Amino acid sequence: MDVNSVIQSAIPLLTTFVLKVLGALALWVIGRRLIHFGVRLLVRSLKYPFDQTVAGYIGTMVSVLLTIALIVAILGFFGIETTSFAALMAGVGLAIGAAWSGLLAHLAAGVFLLILRPFKVGELIAAGGVVGTVEEIGLFVTTINTLDNVRTFIGNNRLFSDTIQNFSANPYRRVDLVAQLHQSVDPRKAMGLLKERLRGVPNVKNDPPPDVEILQFTSLGPVLAVRPYCDNAHYWQVYFDTNRLIREAFGEAGFPVPEQAMLVRTLS
Repeated sequence: MDVNSVIQSAIPLLTTFVLKVLGALALWVIGRRLIHFGVRLLVRSLKYPFDQTVAGYIGTMVSVLLTIALIVAILGFFGIETTSFAALMAGVGLAIGAAWSGLLAHLAAGVFLLILRPFKVGELIAAGGVVGTVEEIGLFVTTINTLDNVRTFIGNNRLFSDTIQNFSANPYRRVDLVAQLHQSVDPRKAMGLLKERLRGVPNVKNDPPPDVEILQFTSLGPVLAVRPYCDNAHYWQVYFDTNRLIREAFGEAGFPVPEQAMLVRTLS
């Protein structure tokens, strides 16, 4: 066998194969960039009657479909029969669907989340054991940024089957705090003092007015419920400011600090 003739005949084949690989890579890179650009343009154009939540969901679906079409086109570029590939992918899809039926549940739950609209992108919710701001409702998972800035991914079916609390749905929230009094302190005086001082806390609403009432009695003394109202955006500012106000108001008024008293008897 003439080695030189084999090499000479193999060079065109290798050149053609390398050119096809480079062409496929270029087609993949350009195609993915075009898909990303087109999906981003589509999401931005979907305004009324769509909102950002629905638009993002549609953009994800379109991106997946276009990526599959791009893969089929690249395989066709290599001369692979795409009709056989499509039939093969359909069979593989059925097998995967049977094995991973949970994914279908997440997909269906994502659709119902968009239809029933318990929350939207940008809203603060508590669901699935996580509290945070919704970043994206995807095909299978919902992305949430927690209060300590941790990006968390939760399956749509888990969210849909759990109790969902939407803190952003109503225009304002109530801040729930308590204030422990000493037995010797007059509760009416303490309540009047807190109601007066709460008017000076920034962003506390006057309508409805803050609630300051006796919540319960303990061995240390009465416990006051201190409940101002504020807009959702100012919740934590009002929470911390009110906590500080309780300590400062009671200290300036000279109220004694509640202490646990213990009576010890000795037998003689």
